Amino acid sequence: MKKSLGWILAVLVILMIGMSYAAVPAYRIFCQLTGFGGTTQVNDGIEENLDITTNTRYITINFNADVSSSMPWKFHPMQKSMKVMVGESSLAFYEAENPTDNTIIGVSTYNVTPAQAGPYFNKIQCFCFEEQRLKPHESIDMPVFFFLDPDLLEDPKMDEIDSITLSYTFFKVSEE
Repeated sequence: MKKSLGWILAVLVILMIGMSYAAVPAYRIFCQLTGFGGTTQVNDGIEENLDITTNTRYITINFNADVSSSMPWKFHPMQKSMKVMVGESSLAFYEAENPTDNTIIGVSTYNVTPAQAGPYFNKIQCFCFEEQRLKPHESIDMPVFFFLDPDLLEDPKMDEIDSITLSYTFFKVSEE
């Protein structure tokens, strides 16, 4: 009886540790699939979602950049905003600079506000969740290729939305 209880407790501990390691990637996948919390969607088949002939609505995209308190990089969008037509692909750039004397690896996360715009903001190419390694005093331009899904024209929650903010935050992963 005591031996089987010990095995049950050991299995539970192992399961709990495994679930704690899987929680962050599972949550990220959930957010990317559902658009929960303003998370943008990723689209590999842009041609299927574009019907530019019926779109005449423009939305201003504002770009924001932040770094965590432990990240010494300078990070900013290369444009403050741009007006995009719904369904039309657009390209924006961010710049990161490592002003230190050490090589630093960072990774960024993103968010879209207002949250109801997240499911319609489709990134085709992005630097988010990919490690960026910058040598001392090195800088890099990072592209974001995106479009607004034409389905947002059918969503009454999006009728009053005329501007969307795409925000990135860089976090320090390691220092060499």
